Amino acid sequence: MLETCDRSTLRGLRDRAMLLIGFAGGLRRSEITGLDAGRDQTEDGRGWIELLPGGLLVTLRGKTGWREVEIGRGSSPATCPLDALELWLRFARISQGPLFRRITGGGKEPGPLRLNDREVARLVKRAARAAGLRGDLPEGDRPALFSGHSLRAGLASSAEVDERHVQKQLGHASAEMTRRYQRRRDRFRVNLTRAAGL
Repeated sequence: MLETCDRSTLRGLRDRAMLLIGFAGGLRRSEITGLDAGRDQTEDGRGWIELLPGGLLVTLRGKTGWREVEIGRGSSPATCPLDALELWLRFARISQGPLFRRITGGGKEPGPLRLNDREVARLVKRAARAAGLRGDLPEGDRPALFSGHSLRAGLASSAEVDERHVQKQLGHASAEMTRRYQRRRDRFRVNLTRAAGL
């Protein structure tokens, strides 16, 4: 899906950063678009980012209060959320206000307005279709399989870490909710039979 974003355009840089930050942070679409470039910069912001030497700290206001999400550097520049975010910030010249904005001026500059959270869902659907995901299904059936929530659910079901780390990242109050997100995981990935020597 990342390769469907044109890195030679501002829109492509923004979309890459949104996909990677949304996935790596396990963020809701409203959390992605509600981010500001710094603390308390807008009245409609739902949180802010802090670029630190070791990674990105995202502070979010949620239903149950404030939470922090830590996003580390990726293992490859092609898939590193921080590299993608830093490129977007540099080329869009954003240092304050809404982090993810509409592109104006014929695609040449970021506007002042924050993206609507529905844009995240549109981006995910568009990128999944362009990447040919689930090409085994009729084209009409594919859009229903992908949404803005796919980023959050994708992290939960693909992260190869202890469940409690996923629960913390997603901000779930209960482990049961996290398990619902992990529905697509391979049930036999941890094979206790083999681990017991059988």
